[in-house]
Amino acid sequence: MAKNYYETLGVEKNASKEDIKKAFRKLAQKHHPDKGGDEAKFKEITEAYATLADDKRRKEYDSYGRSFAGGGPGGQGGAQGFGGFDFSGFQQGDFQNVDFGDMFEGFGDLFGGRRQQRTPRGRDISIDIEVSFKDSVLGTKRSVLIAKIGQCDVCKGNGAKPGTELETCKTCGGSGRVHETRNSILGTFSSVRACSHCDGFGKIPKEKCNACNGKGVKRQEEEIQIQVPAGIDNGEMVRLPQQGEALKGGVAGDLYVKIHVKPHAIFRKDGANLIMELPLKLTDALTGTTVSIETIEGKTLEVKVPAMSKTEEVLRIREKGVPVEGGQRGDLLIKTSVTLPKKLSSRAKKAVEELKEEGL
Repeated sequence: MAKNYYETLGVEKNASKEDIKKAFRKLAQKHHPDKGGDEAKFKEITEAYATLADDKRRKEYDSYGRSFAGGGPGGQGGAQGFGGFDFSGFQQGDFQNVDFGDMFEGFGDLFGGRRQQRTPRGRDISIDIEVSFKDSVLGTKRSVLIAKIGQCDVCKGNGAKPGTELETCKTCGGSGRVHETRNSILGTFSSVRACSHCDGFGKIPKEKCNACNGKGVKRQEEEIQIQVPAGIDNGEMVRLPQQGEALKGGVAGDLYVKIHVKPHAIFRKDGANLIMELPLKLTDALTGTTVSIETIEGKTLEVKVPAMSKTEEVLRIREKGVPVEGGQRGDLLIKTSVTLPKKLSSRAKKAVEELKEEGL
């Protein structure tokens, strides 16, 4: 059964971000495992907050009942934090855009008096592409050219002019992080932020790269290869980890590709099955016939249609539908129907009269 994150946090679906934050703070303080709380419950509320506190994930969750931003931080597994508590088992584990540091600010000694150190992450971006119905069923590869902030191909992201050296940042001592200690009514706690002098890189160039002015990243066009999975539906999204915008000293964000499927003149999808309509003449329906049809791959298939006992019937052709996991495929369903003539010749009318005399 799908999880209801709103019920998990005890808030309404129209709750504000501040209401969600307050609800999580209260539950986190109660269930944190370092204070003898319920570990499973703490996982649930943290997963719920990770989705609902992020505008993009919350919108996806409200629309589809899940977030497409699965996987670990930056697409690289889980994360450790909050006194050694392991988040790697989460299905919705990508928490990089959710500010848990701010969330736990003020808890002081409750969480060991420190904030989780996170790797800086670039901005997520999204694009739309259109594919044919055939490609949506069988899968395909697409190459697109997009403009985004990417790693500088001249300095390879370090911001230094080729052939020059980097020197240790004096502000952060080469760590790329600056520690701050703050006091609150709940105690003393420390936080860590990226060094603004070196952008969290830990080193600064003696001579800046002329191509990116020492930033290590620049706006440029990049060719991206997209694998469109077989059986994808119209409106679904494909996530490409670390194919979003780059960030000096951090990991790139993700690229989300929304798929738009063009309708087909003959076929339509029903789960893993393909459906097509096949109108038959009255005589073919009564006596049976053999027809040639073209499969989704473009191959010709001879289909034997037996004499019909009613005006509409369905023929099932095994393994000619949509590919599914395990190398299997759905079926092709051919919906046959009788097409009646709009006008009868005198000869046809005579034949029909004879049929009536036979009791048909």
